[in-house]
Amino acid sequence: MEPLFASFLLSFLLFFDLSSSASPPHISQLFESWCDQHGKTYSSEQEKSYRLRVFEDNYAFVTQHNDMPNSSFSLALNAFADLTHHDLVRDIPASLDWRKEGAVTQVKDQGSCGACWSFAATGAMEGVNKIVTGSLVSLSEQELVDCDKKYNTGCEGGLMDYAYQFVINHGIDTEKDYPYQGRQKTCNKDKMKRRVVTIDGYADVPTNNEKQLLQAVATQPVSVGICGSERAFQLYSKGIFTGPCSTSLDHAVLIVGYGSENGLDYWIVKNSWGSSWGMDGYIHMTRNSGNSEGICGINMLASYPIKTGRNPPPGPGPTKCGFFSYCSAGETCCCTHRLFGICFSWKCCESDSAVCCNDNRHCCPHDYPICDTKSNQCFKRVGNATIMEASEKNQSFRKFSSW
Repeated sequence: MEPLFASFLLSFLLFFDLSSSASPPHISQLFESWCDQHGKTYSSEQEKSYRLRVFEDNYAFVTQHNDMPNSSFSLALNAFADLTHHDLVRDIPASLDWRKEGAVTQVKDQGSCGACWSFAATGAMEGVNKIVTGSLVSLSEQELVDCDKKYNTGCEGGLMDYAYQFVINHGIDTEKDYPYQGRQKTCNKDKMKRRVVTIDGYADVPTNNEKQLLQAVATQPVSVGICGSERAFQLYSKGIFTGPCSTSLDHAVLIVGYGSENGLDYWIVKNSWGSSWGMDGYIHMTRNSGNSEGICGINMLASYPIKTGRNPPPGPGPTKCGFFSYCSAGETCCCTHRLFGICFSWKCCESDSAVCCNDNRHCCPHDYPICDTKSNQCFKRVGNATIMEASEKNQSFRKFSSW
């Protein structure tokens, strides 16, 4: 049977089967919302009707899978939900580079902090946020390092899935507002309130399944675990990396595309070791190596965030202190140098509506407004008693932060 005729016959049979009955109203409404979200339009009502039936079939498949109690991954109605499996396999391009689609931020440098997991996670979330909302935002690794303490251990290591779970629960701030410091600090809970980007879930690619990993990367950038401690990887400069490399996972990176060169397939991988490493911070790693685990174990621990809706409305903007001085939203402007009633120097207290202490170096929360600069404590007065701020509160006696 000729390939073109076989493809036509398969599509005809799928259309005949899928268009045999009308879709329930809630599926039709969901499909219309999905079309608006992903900008889907069709050339005719017949094609739209067919795609609706495909969408309904995929909806049933996703629902059945997600109802399974023991599954280690979840599914969603992403941008490919109007395609049959045959359509998807046929439509996956031979090469793809999400950088060219504007879905990848600049290469970053984790420094001596072992927070590769946070860079791989933010990179994947930056990518899906661009794909879904059209906006490319550089996200805060520092917030994950400081605040995601339930499972991840900051500069000591962690997993991307735990970072995704944190963002599902809390959202995530921008890198500009909560910049990377290269070390773990106390969580800034005021900045953690800024849910600039949110996600709805995450999915794990089945272990050692390079075909499904390719399908995932065709949809969005994907975070993966690899062995990054080999000397050849450490000193990589250019070309398609073929090893030698073990599969003992100790590093996390981001796959941002794939391609082929001279008959050799490769992944395009973004690292977090700065732009002076590799090819401006990137490496091409062998794909279809014949090993199910993949080069350096790249097929073993892959996952990606799921985003189906828009981000919450932006929070309040920066607070203006003076003519040229600003503090971030949720911070308080404190004057550090005043002359003749005019403030010549400002710094920021990392607390909303805080009290600036008279030593011009510290501040206290608004509900514990009495500064004791000698004992480095904050108090509040109840009747005739003075009560110290509870120890579990965030940084009761704080130094001003710099801009």
